[in-house]
This record gives sequence, structure tokens and C-alpha cells, in this order.
Amino acid sequence: MSETLLAVEDLYKAFGALKATDHVTLEVRAGETHAIIGPNGAGKTTLISQLSGTLRPDSGRIRFGGEDITRLSAPARSHKGLARSFQITSIYRDFSALDNVALAVQAHAGHSFRFWRDARGDARLRDPARAILDEVGLGARAGVLAANLAHGEQRQLEVAMVLATRPRLMLLDEPVAGMGVEESQRMVQFLARFKGRQTIVLVEHDMDAVFSLADRISVLVYGRVIATGTPAEIRANPEVRNAYLGEEA
Repeated sequence: MSETLLAVEDLYKAFGALKATDHVTLEVRAGETHAIIGPNGAGKTTLISQLSGTLRPDSGRIRFGGEDITRLSAPARSHKGLARSFQITSIYRDFSALDNVALAVQAHAGHSFRFWRDARGDARLRDPARAILDEVGLGARAGVLAANLAHGEQRQLEVAMVLATRPRLMLLDEPVAGMGVEESQRMVQFLARFKGRQTIVLVEHDMDAVFSLADRISVLVYGRVIATGTPAEIRANPEVRNAYLGEEA
């Protein structure tokens, strides 16, 4: 069994009377794709925000690689190898695909440049950025403005920017959001390349994507984890079927 890379212990966050995460406990093993699913309002975005460091929990603990990171900022977590993509694509639309990834390389490496024009000529940024674009299948699109990429390509670019931070764990927030059937299938095939190579926490509404990609799944309902298991175990769980999957199971 793989070692635990991320451990969430009794995580609690409330907004007034609303318990967004209600004493959540879960573990993510090194090398696995661990999906977090649940209906709208289940607390998935609140949980992922607490894991990434953009939202502070009221109580509980988050351990990453054996270290307590509960009070660390999002940038500090990124430098330790925990990186997040967002539900809404967060790229620089007026920059090329290569510029976007080079910026991510620059941010992770901590290079200090007075102007982006200077950074564009720096091989320390451009060479690894090109290699990452090749890895995600966008090498031929390096010079294209991000705004002119197809929606699926923009999501691939965002994953490339996450990879540029050399993450030990990727938090992917609805990577197939807003895609049609064919584009979703291509994204699932794209993400399948990283199974076993990257540890991934996947938040996703698309059940086809979840059951295709996940090694294990945690189901969140009203801020509580009601089940964790393999895709087969989750499909067969009567509490999950009643609370969420319904006829989809």
C-alpha cells in the first residue's frame, strides 16, 4: 500500500450556521487519483480551498508529506509541492501558451526579473516551459495566444502551468467543466496520462470522468464525508446511491 501523502483530520469550516466542511477526515495516498464528489453545496470547493491554503479552517489539521501545513499560506504550500487548478480557467489570455508556462516556471523558481520582456529571452524559463508543453501535447501550440486556444486546450494549458511548479500533489477543480462530450473525453484521456505518475485530488461533477480516472473516491454530502472507497465500492454503497448517485449508479 502506498504511503499517505495528504492527511486531513477533523477539518471544520462554518459560515454562520452553515457547516461547509463538517469534521472531514480523509487520506490521499502517494501516486493515486483521489476524486471528491458530491451534490452542489456539498462543500467541495470549500474543502479544496482549505487544502490549497486560500481558506483557513476553523479547526482540524492538514498534513502534507508528514508535515502540518494547516497554517501555511497558499504560496508556501505551493513551494512544498501542492498546486491547484481552478474551476474557472485561470490563464493569461493575452500571453502565448509558452509565456503562460514560462511565468509559472518563473514563479516557482523564484527568479526576479524587472520586466517580463527580459524573462522571455531567458532559457532557464523557456526550455522547461517548452518541455512541459510537449508533455501535455501542446508543443505545436506554444506560440498561440491563450485566448485563441480551444477551451479544452486552455484547460490543458492550465494543467501545464500546474506541472511547471513541479507538484507532489495536484488539486484539480472540475477540469472538464464547460466541455462538450467529445472535449470531455479528450480531457479524460489527457488526464489518464498522469495516473500513477502524479498524485491527484480531483473535484469533478462529471461521473464518467470520475469513474474513469479515480483510484478511490470520497463522497461529500452537507460537508460530511459519507463514504470513501474504490469506484466499485462507491457504486455499490447504498448510502451514496440514496444521497447522490441515484440512477447514475
